[in-house]
Amino acid sequence: MVDRSSPPTRPPLSATSLVLRLGGIALVVAAVAGAFAYVNGTFDPQRLTPKKLINVLETNNGVHPGFRRNHSKGVCVIGHFESSDEARSYSSAQVFNEARTPVVGRFALPAGNPYAPDSSVPIRSMALRFTQANGQQWRTGMNSMPVFPVGTPEAFYQLQQAQSPVPATGKPDPAAVPAFFGAHPEAAPFLAWIKTAKPSASYVTETYNSVNAFYLVNAAGQRQPVRWSMVPVAQDAPGAAAPEGSDFLEKDLVQRIAAGPLRWQLNITLADAGDPIDDASKAWPPGRKVVNAGTLVLESTQPQLSGECRDINYDPLVLPAGIEGSGDPLLAARSAGYASSYLRRTSEVSQLPAAKQEARQ
Repeated sequence: MVDRSSPPTRPPLSATSLVLRLGGIALVVAAVAGAFAYVNGTFDPQRLTPKKLINVLETNNGVHPGFRRNHSKGVCVIGHFESSDEARSYSSAQVFNEARTPVVGRFALPAGNPYAPDSSVPIRSMALRFTQANGQQWRTGMNSMPVFPVGTPEAFYQLQQAQSPVPATGKPDPAAVPAFFGAHPEAAPFLAWIKTAKPSASYVTETYNSVNAFYLVNAAGQRQPVRWSMVPVAQDAPGAAAPEGSDFLEKDLVQRIAAGPLRWQLNITLADAGDPIDDASKAWPPGRKVVNAGTLVLESTQPQLSGECRDINYDPLVLPAGIEGSGDPLLAARSAGYASSYLRRTSEVSQLPAAKQEARQ
């Protein structure tokens, strides 16, 4: 019998070895970032750059050395994916064609303050890395919201600017965000959702959506545009309220997973002709075909500062053969922005609380 109350342990790392290991990974991420040089501004100095995007997140959330610039507060999870046979005709990816694939994931809050109360935002996120037997990886970052507020990186940057403190008061201009949304009618579906969204009491009972679209590609080269969702098997009673306190999500997750594995069903929604593929602010009409691609099984948790997920950049464009990114401009911006954030935080690893503790030992 496996004791699921404790995650597997790893030999302690010195602060020096942490820097070396993360430094090596950073070189790989730098190469990935280079693939999206057009987002980086290499060819067009006037274009939005990852540096500008990460800078505005730091302006709004503060700088917390060693932590992600967004989705800063989280917890690592370890498990595997059990595929069904329903997605195999649509994709040649090994993850859909083998019985089991190892997974390292992370639950988080979509905010840039690692010390924010869990009730501060109504959105939760799930990021996963599937490592196939052939060495290829599928990384995905999903959120509990059904659509993105806007459809372009530039509009997202402008939304962040609207939330930035102004010099006169040191606080955001209260008229700036309403003015932004007034100028962006594409945000209406997100605003309709956010009006009724409430902070959930658990990571475990949330549905997590890819929001962006991708393509599944089968052995014959046929491409099917899709979006996907992780739908929880566990459900709390309707109206379950978030408990008091600032850190209830991780405590709840640890308690639930200690009692046994937690499961989500991977539902892949197939687009019809005419559905918007390259705009994450637009929902697809109901009634689209949904394929049950298999089951995510999570078996243990790890602290985010020492767990396996800490060293992973959950770049949504790290994809195996059989899955391709769409032309959604947010995907390329996310990829380049994540790389920029990753390089910043890995250069600050010696400032992490865990690294400081090890250095004193």
